[in-house]
Amino acid sequence: MTGRLSNATLAGLTAQVERPGYDRSSVRIGVVHLGIGAFHRAHQAVVFDDALRSGDMRWGILGVSLRSPGVRDQLQPQDGLYSVLVRDGDVERIRIIGAVQGVLVAPEDPGAVVEAMASRQVHIVTLTVTEKGYRLDPASGSLIETDPDVVADIANPVAPRTAPGFLVAALARRRQRGLPPFTVVSCDNLPHNGARVRSAVLGMAGRIDPALADWIAEAGAFPATMVDRIVPATTPDDVASLAARLGVEDPGMVKTEPFTQWVIEDRFCGPRPDFAALGVQLTDAVAPWEDAKLRLLNGAHSAIAYLGGLAGHAFVHQVVAEPPFAAFVERLWDEAATTLSPPPGLDVAAYRRDLMARFRNPALQHRTRQIAMDGSQKLPQRLLATIADRLAAGQGIEALAMAVAGWIRWQDGVAETGETHVVDDPLADVLGQALAGTGSAADRVRAIAGLSAVVPSRLGGDVRFITAVGDALAGLESRGVVATLG
Repeated sequence: MTGRLSNATLAGLTAQVERPGYDRSSVRIGVVHLGIGAFHRAHQAVVFDDALRSGDMRWGILGVSLRSPGVRDQLQPQDGLYSVLVRDGDVERIRIIGAVQGVLVAPEDPGAVVEAMASRQVHIVTLTVTEKGYRLDPASGSLIETDPDVVADIANPVAPRTAPGFLVAALARRRQRGLPPFTVVSCDNLPHNGARVRSAVLGMAGRIDPALADWIAEAGAFPATMVDRIVPATTPDDVASLAARLGVEDPGMVKTEPFTQWVIEDRFCGPRPDFAALGVQLTDAVAPWEDAKLRLLNGAHSAIAYLGGLAGHAFVHQVVAEPPFAAFVERLWDEAATTLSPPPGLDVAAYRRDLMARFRNPALQHRTRQIAMDGSQKLPQRLLATIADRLAAGQGIEALAMAVAGWIRWQDGVAETGETHVVDDPLADVLGQALAGTGSAADRVRAIAGLSAVVPSRLGGDVRFITAVGDALAGLESRGVVATLG
């Protein structure tokens, strides 16, 4: 084995792979993506690569890392090429993606990022920056103007630090040049993600230049989206195994499942690929699709992560292989399903069967600890909103409450096996302080329920919520996960 995956080594790969099949020198950068992590490379980048394969060369991607140079350092020596390894049981398929034309590291040269986004040929800016990257207050949904980086972006908008800051700076430059705005497409698992990123952008633009905010509001577009593909973290063993097959190293590889879905609100302010021909669903209403995914797939994932992790399971497929856990997930789905308004084309029963099959795929090696990250940012839309809707309808929340109790128990940092774990959460210190000194399970739940940054006010004082979660937590603490699930 010699060298890295690159344009020069592409033809000599020793494994059977799907190559880009188009002239990469003819590709134009039409998309800038903020937050070029594994999910983007396994999901949206594949769709834009399909567009290039179809002959529409306008949709090359410039990736932007808002923090570390890791992805840039992986892909730059490889001319932006990387492998997508699709695993389904014993079957593996390797596809080389050529859509990424380069990666910038924003803290190293914020001006270069702004200039790239202001290019005439860029029509779409996509984002996967996680919930915390939008700098929005969970309670009000408005920009957190006291956030230090937001304060810095407002004071010095030409050298942004935040995702909203980069969007505003680039849109301002386009306006100055007489160019139309680009379409901003959030690809994060957030309800109403289009409206949220619009709120962040308009909030910051309004503080910098009200006329700019008015122009963005009138001429810009922020379509809502729903994205779905399970993308586990890549391990050193994955990289080594693939290298043995390819004959070259590819540290930028990603692994995923066969299933992929992208639903986009049909609201653009400029050119776009023929998304429908590329398998993307265009719709006037994303919310019903979004709710189904957040409350069924993501809600179950969080429950599996905390309860399965506490029971000592490292991977999702190990959790659902145990009958008590599989039965619990079905009960959770029974509760969540009553809060949905399924869109035409979504068979909830079939979707649930497909989800369980995806969870059972052992080839993915999807770690519970990976899913457990940033729980304070995920639970409001994955579990707490569902609970609020059930309680408003006078319905029970036994399974949903158990999932929330698992998250609270996770904050202790110790599984039932005695193995310790880091609580990887932006509010870890706040959660730890709230729980410090509490005694009973009910006290612990009341302490968490009082955190408005996590628990919405309509739940925080609801005795039905506090009692149900408290009872579940008491069971977990006294009997353990498996015994409590029954």
